[in-house]
Amino acid sequence: MPKGPSQHSPNGHLDSRRFRQVLGRFATGVVAITAVDPMTGLPCGLAANSFTSVSFSPPLVAFCVAHTSTSWPKARGSKVVTVNVLAEHQQAVCLQMAAKGGDKFAGLEWTGSPGGNPVLEGALAWIDCAVEAEHPAGDHVIVVARVLQLDTHAEGGPLVFFRGGYGGFVEPA
Repeated sequence: MPKGPSQHSPNGHLDSRRFRQVLGRFATGVVAITAVDPMTGLPCGLAANSFTSVSFSPPLVAFCVAHTSTSWPKARGSKVVTVNVLAEHQQAVCLQMAAKGGDKFAGLEWTGSPGGNPVLEGALAWIDCAVEAEHPAGDHVIVVARVLQLDTHAEGGPLVFFRGGYGGFVEPA
């Protein structure tokens, strides 16, 4: 069996830097979760690169949110949240949605989804969802949501997160 760098710290726990380094080799798409804060009536949102389809019947998706997120409590209060699939040219949008505090929608163009949430201009697709369950998992919560409505929005390639950086996808010839 090949031997590599130590995967455990001296206390027997998995080294978190090594964990990030190895899992960073798995490319993920990037989404922005948007909603309208029911307390203020203002748009709110956050970025996530842990989004996946879960089931076709019933139609379910999932995403993970850090326990430390200050945006998720605002969005979760809404009856519907909207997943925006970000395009490769939307890295700045992703960083704005990922920032702590401030007006995350400053300078962004958006229209309303049927559920009433922001669909970001240039996003490849949008998915209106109702949260069905939240499962605590380590330092995150896994959110499972039922898809209510969805559609494509813009053309282009996806924003991809890989090895700690952002990029696009080149389709095979």
